[in-house]
Amino acid sequence: MRKLLLFSIIVLVGITFIARLFYLQVYTGKAYNIYEDNAIRKVFYYPKRGYVYDRNGELLVANQPSYDVMIIPREVEPLDTLEFCSLLKISKDDFKKKFSRANNYSPRLPSPFVPQLSKKDYAVLQEKMWKYKGFYIQKRSLRDYQTTIGANVLGFIAEANQGEIEADGFYQMGDLIGKQGIEKSYENELRGVKGVKFIQKNRFNRDIGPFDDGKQDTIPTPGKDIIVSIDAKLQAYGEMLMQNKVGGIVAIEPSSGEILSLVSAPSYNPNLMVGRERSDNYIKLRNDSIHLPLIDKGLLRMHEPGSPFKALVALAALQEGVVDENFSVRCSGAYNYGGRRPMGCHCGTGTRNIFDGISESCNSYFATLYRRTIDKYDDASHAMDVWSSHIKSFGLGDYLGYDLSIGKKGNIPDGTYYDKMYPDFRWRATTNISNSIGQGEVLVTPIQLANMMAAIANRGHYYTPHIIKSIEGQPIDSTYTKEHHTSIDKQHFEPVIQGLFDVYNKPGGTAYFLQVPDIEICGKTGTAENFTVIDGVKTQLTDHSIFVAFAPKENPKIAIAVLVENGYFGARFAGRIASLMIEKYIKGDITRTDLEKWVMDYTLEHEYEKPTSGKPFRINANSGLMTVEQYERLKKIENEQTQTDLQ
Repeated sequence: MRKLLLFSIIVLVGITFIARLFYLQVYTGKAYNIYEDNAIRKVFYYPKRGYVYDRNGELLVANQPSYDVMIIPREVEPLDTLEFCSLLKISKDDFKKKFSRANNYSPRLPSPFVPQLSKKDYAVLQEKMWKYKGFYIQKRSLRDYQTTIGANVLGFIAEANQGEIEADGFYQMGDLIGKQGIEKSYENELRGVKGVKFIQKNRFNRDIGPFDDGKQDTIPTPGKDIIVSIDAKLQAYGEMLMQNKVGGIVAIEPSSGEILSLVSAPSYNPNLMVGRERSDNYIKLRNDSIHLPLIDKGLLRMHEPGSPFKALVALAALQEGVVDENFSVRCSGAYNYGGRRPMGCHCGTGTRNIFDGISESCNSYFATLYRRTIDKYDDASHAMDVWSSHIKSFGLGDYLGYDLSIGKKGNIPDGTYYDKMYPDFRWRATTNISNSIGQGEVLVTPIQLANMMAAIANRGHYYTPHIIKSIEGQPIDSTYTKEHHTSIDKQHFEPVIQGLFDVYNKPGGTAYFLQVPDIEICGKTGTAENFTVIDGVKTQLTDHSIFVAFAPKENPKIAIAVLVENGYFGARFAGRIASLMIEKYIKGDITRTDLEKWVMDYTLEHEYEKPTSGKPFRINANSGLMTVEQYERLKKIENEQTQTDLQ
């Protein structure tokens, strides 16, 4: 009986073990994964990152060799720490911190100990690496920027953080990933595929040779080369014109939506973001609170559009049938409405129709058009929805969907917006009349203004702005070749375009002195009020200079928006820069050297220092149109959108 009991126990235990093994290996088991096998060491070979070329084939970004000192903490043996630190140019405290960091990551897995050695440091170190068990050198490539321009466009690569590693199995500690600009937007195309060599280890954790005779090893696949839409010469010229100024320039090809130039000033040399000094350089740039060189002014600067917005106010009024091109308004130098403080106007007084209303920027004319558009409907809230829909059809008030990873949506108010703002008040057109001249609650970014002008230039359609032109010769995503149509009928664009043409070509036009020989330019000056808070007090600073344009009038090749912060009125800085950029792109050479000399000779650094210097600011002729409440609302909108990611 005892023998039978013992036998039964043995059988039962055996069945239990077999069942458990079956459960672990068959039922819940997963296929063998060589990457998870601790008995096999993985050595990665990093691919060549794809090159970046401009639209004309000029090489912008290449690669250069770099060398990382890697560590496997559990394999480290006693060493001469002082000698090793001297070779690596680090302190003993740094050594301890780096060792602790690597050990916390994994004592078994390799991780970077000192990344991005120079060729010179590598040459000295490699001869002595045999002395330092547990350390080895891994070769990879760093970016080699063949230009000093376009840092905001090109972006940079840096070590992947923990969140990026967890989100994408491609990366491990120490790997580099695109962080901004093209490097980030086209990371998957540029990075390539890593190669790997598998090395078998014995029970003492020592290498004994290739695993499976190297049959599982792979070679790296290079990243794809890309061609971007940027014109490097135009970009360089724009950055030169914006020296000693803060602001942005966005130029778009209307027929394709390709971004020709995306200038953010001040800029920096993209090579500052390469090598062991990258972190220190980044901190210096980030701490520049006056110029904010890391903020892309063309994509992230959100402001009132000012007078360029009048073109859309006119188009909405024409579409709604409340006026035609023959409609005129008598301007007395101010627009009076409802017993409130008059809206000032500096057009010179007289009778204005759509052509001289645009060319001489008459506030009274556009205030009248706006009121007629809103007053067309009995319900002001519904009227605002209709008006807002027309404006948004030009890409304003929302992300444009371009292929760069940052941006802000701006603000185009609708009926719901004002219903919430005035829940106990029967608001109407005169409540928000400042919208008619691009102030009030309207906010835009420079790229939205450039896209707006591209849509007008095309007589009612635009393409999603994009930076990519081709990826290894393959067609780009169809997202960027699809036409987006505005809600305005094509015939309504001609009188507005004629008015924009008169801005340059009619005596009295606000950009008459900016004409460029042999180029028919259509444009609009703008001046945007500029406020900040100093010591808790809302303070009006010197106005922003804004200018939008496209050229030529027929079959346009370029649409552009220029923002010069604290740049006074629209034609002073932004208008000159826009005219020069247009001539540079279309002709290749500059004939208006007088404009060029003026722009290069003048600096605005004194304006940017004023908030801390106590010096007075130049006040806009339309000062007072924005109330304290409006300012606070707009700052709230801007703060909510700060650092918003398009993805």
